[in-house]
Amino acid sequence: MTTTTQDTVDGNLSNLKFWALPPERRMAAFARLRQLDHPAFFPELKLPFVKTGPGFYALTRHADVVEASRTPQVFSSEPCSNSIADMPGYLARYFGSMINMDDPRHAKIRRIVSRAFTPRVLEKLETDLQATATKIVDDLVEKGTADFVTDVAARLPLQVICDMMGIPERARPMVYDRTNIILGLGDPEFSGGRDYTRDGITRLGALYGLLKVLVAGYELNHLAMKLARQRRRRPGDDLVSALVSAEVDGERLTDQEIGSFFILLVVAGNETTRNAMSHGLKLLTDNPEQRALLLEDFDKYAPGAVEEIVRMSTPVIQFRRTLTRDYEMNGHQYRAGDKVLLFYNSANRDETVFENPDVFDITRSPNPHVGFGGPGPHFCLGANLARREMTVMFRELFTRVPNIRATGEPDRLFSSFINGIKHLPCAI
Repeated sequence: MTTTTQDTVDGNLSNLKFWALPPERRMAAFARLRQLDHPAFFPELKLPFVKTGPGFYALTRHADVVEASRTPQVFSSEPCSNSIADMPGYLARYFGSMINMDDPRHAKIRRIVSRAFTPRVLEKLETDLQATATKIVDDLVEKGTADFVTDVAARLPLQVICDMMGIPERARPMVYDRTNIILGLGDPEFSGGRDYTRDGITRLGALYGLLKVLVAGYELNHLAMKLARQRRRRPGDDLVSALVSAEVDGERLTDQEIGSFFILLVVAGNETTRNAMSHGLKLLTDNPEQRALLLEDFDKYAPGAVEEIVRMSTPVIQFRRTLTRDYEMNGHQYRAGDKVLLFYNSANRDETVFENPDVFDITRSPNPHVGFGGPGPHFCLGANLARREMTVMFRELFTRVPNIRATGEPDRLFSSFINGIKHLPCAI
């Protein structure tokens, strides 16, 4: 087994302190990993109350991430794709969903959910998107200064995904808070003030964090069950109605499956777009020449700007795959049962694919980034919705408050999974 020779924090992807390093140091470490003649292997971090394995291979090159994504029969999403350790049953009850499935069941479930993301449905959403963006900027103009994350970037995707799922207005603050807790596991702001990079993972600290996530999962699951019961009695045109009426292999989805899909969709529908927008404002603030180009002809440059923001920010850092059989890729022999992590953030800075990969360039073409996941069955179902949300929000901002800018450094989420920004001061 090949192991990494990194003994320091820099480049040791299993060391919690690595994920607290400044972004530029982390990306420099990934650049070094891409230059290795073999994929680096990292021992798995031992966690209380979770069964862990020997470790994982880090797929850091664009070509490897793409090949693994296109070969799901070898690089499986089962039993778990959104955590390095296999998800314990008490968590899988709430967080096991189609993201952790392979075809053919994954394809059948995806076809049901995809009804909410067709071009026709997204076209109908355009008016609602614009009205929501207008209200957000109205409030921003009234305040003058704000936290761009909570006051701007979080509001549009939250409104859209809650409307799509028929979540009542009174429940939406709870949805926002619980999604923060679920994806903020390990961050002191969302895990009860425990700094794992300073204190290490104690059994008590891990238990407290897991309990918070379990409670958040339970509350979202409970909301989904309540909505499901209502839609069974009075179906509507929302996504929960589609889920409760759908059949897969002649069977209706169970309440547990509906609850898991509900959690996946509200979490993914809120967090990723919010973070891309927040990174976008920071990138456009730090690159005034690119900002000026966008403002010169928004409709011309907006599509490229959105793709470049997603490439540079890569809101989801990595997903896991498990080898179903022995397989050779890029000169390396993998064995059945091996775990690999697909590091999308590293693939999006691969020097062999992107010229000057650390430069923010809204005219970059082609731009084959994997910020919405690699090509294959697990490519982000909501990619086109995210693009529309970002375009509508930035158009409204740069039309009405063209001088909007970040006025400080981002308060970054501590996570090896989500490249999140918790807070970002801004002014108009």
